[in-house]
Amino acid sequence: MKRFLLSLIILLVTPFFSFADTIKNVAITAIVEHPSLDQIRDGVKDELTDNGYKLNENLTVQYKSAQGSSATAAQIARQFVAAKPDVIVAIATPSAQATAAATRQIPVVFAGITDPIAAKLIKNWQPTGTNITGVSDYQEIGPQIDFIKKIVPNVKSVGYIYSPSEINSTVVLKNLQALLSQQNIKLVAVPAQRTADISTAVNTLKGKVDLIYTTTDNNVVSAYESLVKFANENKIPLLASFPDAIERGAVAAYGMSYYDVGRQSGKLVVRILQGEKAGNIAPEIGQSLRLAINIGAAKKQGVTLSPEVIQSAYKVID
Repeated sequence: MKRFLLSLIILLVTPFFSFADTIKNVAITAIVEHPSLDQIRDGVKDELTDNGYKLNENLTVQYKSAQGSSATAAQIARQFVAAKPDVIVAIATPSAQATAAATRQIPVVFAGITDPIAAKLIKNWQPTGTNITGVSDYQEIGPQIDFIKKIVPNVKSVGYIYSPSEINSTVVLKNLQALLSQQNIKLVAVPAQRTADISTAVNTLKGKVDLIYTTTDNNVVSAYESLVKFANENKIPLLASFPDAIERGAVAAYGMSYYDVGRQSGKLVVRILQGEKAGNIAPEIGQSLRLAINIGAAKKQGVTLSPEVIQSAYKVID
């Protein structure tokens, strides 16, 4: 009788634990919500789905935004670590740094980090041997300058709004200064520490620049409408390094799809969920740069786009 009861208990309990063990838990955090970072998050989730992970069946996903606050990013990181998910996906540099500081055990996949080496997330592009891997959105500045000159051929001065506290933005600033000066193009860089400072900062560029170049600085992207309004009112072309910008009023953008960055990051998450160690997976750089054009914005901002430029774009909107 005792043996029968013991066997019955094993039969009842074993399926429960087997089922529980198949559920994977992924935590995703971003420094702020804006279209580019949201697309990374969506790309990660879609990649998981395409690899057989179904929400509420064998997968749970937590998502929290720090709403632009580094202090909140650190708090979210600690909360996620306490929950012990299988993987934490950290989108944008401040969230990735906060998560990396919070755990050395839970696998961390960073996503959308321009320079993870400068951010001290990795030492090089080889497997880290730690709990960290991820996908960078780094883009060479040379092709970006070629893109700028293709849209505004006679450019003599470029405006750049940036957040001094964002490593992504300061790295781009340094590279822009070096390469633009070699081509006798002046860079007018204006710092804006907070999202609320963007409108004031961009107004200081009036009469000083031939165009404004924008990257995925999180404060800038969060207040992009301020830049679009200024560009339209003053006939100053607004260009970007991320294709989503044309949907929000930029004339043109040359860069990688952040949804694709999310899918690429999601592939790393899947590898970890399937048993690989994060430290054995080499960090990657996003792939395939593409040109996108907004014809209506070009008219508002006084830009004449050549037929060749328009035909070379993968996406054109009116």
